[in-house]
Amino acid sequence: MALNTASFESILATIVAVLFAVAGVVNLTGRGAVKRDFARWGYPAWFQLLCGALELLSAALLLGQQTRVLGLTLAGGIMIGALFTLLRNREPFRHLAPALIFSALIVVTVAVRG
Repeated sequence: MALNTASFESILATIVAVLFAVAGVVNLTGRGAVKRDFARWGYPAWFQLLCGALELLSAALLLGQQTRVLGLTLAGGIMIGALFTLLRNREPFRHLAPALIFSALIVVTVAVRG
């Protein structure tokens, strides 16, 4: 059974939404390492909560057909910020790899949509 473009886009958007939902929950409930990372990067304590909330919002928007473009836009903005933070702080590749994978999934989802 072949997947049409709309089905493939929906699957990709769901994968990205799940990844952003997990990241949002980790940031909202994160202790220890998450708090230390945000502090090491020079962000105030509340910033991880803002990031978590934006990640959850992005995930919710990605799941709706009418709000998917907005969700992709927000997810892309989040990933640009994350990549900037990781590169600015010269984080090792093990930290950069997941951000690059998230970014690639967003780009592929946009490409399939377009």
